[in-house]
Amino acid sequence: MIALGCDHGGYELKELVKKHLEKQGITCRDFGCFDKESCDYPEFAEAAAMAVADGQCEKGIVICTTGIGISIAANKVRGIRCALCADTLSAKLTREHNNANMLAMGAGIVGPNLALSIVDTFLGTEFSNLEKHARRVEKISVIEEKNK
Repeated sequence: MIALGCDHGGYELKELVKKHLEKQGITCRDFGCFDKESCDYPEFAEAAAMAVADGQCEKGIVICTTGIGISIAANKVRGIRCALCADTLSAKLTREHNNANMLAMGAGIVGPNLALSIVDTFLGTEFSNLEKHARRVEKISVIEEKNK
């Protein structure tokens, strides 16, 4: 299951992503927002990130106008590695190298076709499990533990 979250700036793209995933048979859990009325992204980022962190959802996708604020908010949740991606190569490499468990995108930065390609790449790429990448991801967890 994929956790989805957005603010008003990411609402339309989130809805497009949700339909795209559902057409592929991928189940989504939508944490909002649910319309284009102005709202604050941190609450939706936190809800989606918590669902990933506690194992309710395998991965998450969060969207705001730039992707910046919502990715920062998601990364405040312990155990989350949320990567802001605006191209498919970054989406591929963040999965292979960082084992990112959440994707952030900016609806005002990427168009719908590119966004769907980024989503497909992110969800279709596995962590490489190379020792150097596993070691680095573990070091991220150590930093997180020291600073909780």
